[in-house]
Amino acid sequence: MYERDHIRQIAGYVPGEQPDSSAIKLNTNENPYPPSPRVMARLSDVQPFMLQRYPDPSATAFRGTAARIHGLAPDQVVVTNGGDELLRLAFATFSDPGRPVGIVSPGYGLYSVLADLHQAPIAAVPLTEAWQLSETTADRWNEAGAQLAFLTNPHAPSGTLFPTSLIEKLAASFRGVLVVDEAYVDFVDPSLGYDAVPLIARCPNLLLLRTLSKGYSLAGLRLGYGLGDARLIDPILGKTKDSYNVDAIAQMLATAALDDQAHAGLSWDAVRREREVLSRRLRELGFDSTPSQANFLLVSMPAQGPRAFDLYTRLMDYKIYVRWFDVDRLRDKLRITIGTPQEDDALISRIKQILGAS
Repeated sequence: MYERDHIRQIAGYVPGEQPDSSAIKLNTNENPYPPSPRVMARLSDVQPFMLQRYPDPSATAFRGTAARIHGLAPDQVVVTNGGDELLRLAFATFSDPGRPVGIVSPGYGLYSVLADLHQAPIAAVPLTEAWQLSETTADRWNEAGAQLAFLTNPHAPSGTLFPTSLIEKLAASFRGVLVVDEAYVDFVDPSLGYDAVPLIARCPNLLLLRTLSKGYSLAGLRLGYGLGDARLIDPILGKTKDSYNVDAIAQMLATAALDDQAHAGLSWDAVRREREVLSRRLRELGFDSTPSQANFLLVSMPAQGPRAFDLYTRLMDYKIYVRWFDVDRLRDKLRITIGTPQEDDALISRIKQILGAS
């Protein structure tokens, strides 16, 4: 009853269901494989003083590791409490209250929620039917007067990958700060040669978002980071982020995870292989699967099958959770996280059972 008027009027972000551990959870794009053994080993190194004292406010060790892995300087890295904090900080740092923010639609729902919280009008540019960017995207953001824009790449919820040439063109044409949310980038097929980090040297308005939630199996840890020109990073690091935004244990475990690229790569490869298998098996059942470079598939229902919402709810009866969105262009689709082969076997078995009963 005491919230500000505009807070009362907006809808908050609705996360996927969080069932108990006995369920098959394919609805929130977590990595189905455990984190690096180095992460678990470091837990034994937690000392009482680490809980008594404030953590390193700049996450120096993690920034140094990230800079080394990405070929950047530490002053081009900022560490945040999950990728979502970096999104909030982008609003606080680069967008005046009331100024429009650019997005594409459909897209990650939190962008719109944060825009509403910031009292920023939304300049949404629809993706094409093939889930590609409109050629007028930057022009429309500029015409709206946007100082900030967001693009998920690979795109969510379609899994479409926009090439670096397109990202560079978009950043060069847009007059504000372009945040490219690369939450799912670790699952991109290496043969495609995608790497947006070198664009930072040529695009001073480009801020890349990375997270350890997906590729490093640390969704429960809540640690993300941003990569960009030092002139973009400096005001976030020195002014707009909380003083001690990432706790000491998270910094220590995340550094261990990021430093073990070999282990993380094994899970990325496993997800890519299973992505192809699951996509094929779903197509054999009549589902239309959008080509994906993420750790999920966006699928449309078979012509003679149940509606997407009905399949979503019926799978929950069997404690199998996928994601359905009550959003234009998505109501006839489900987003399915890539699970282990055993989890995906169970999913396919239940889908066959439901389709047979339809």
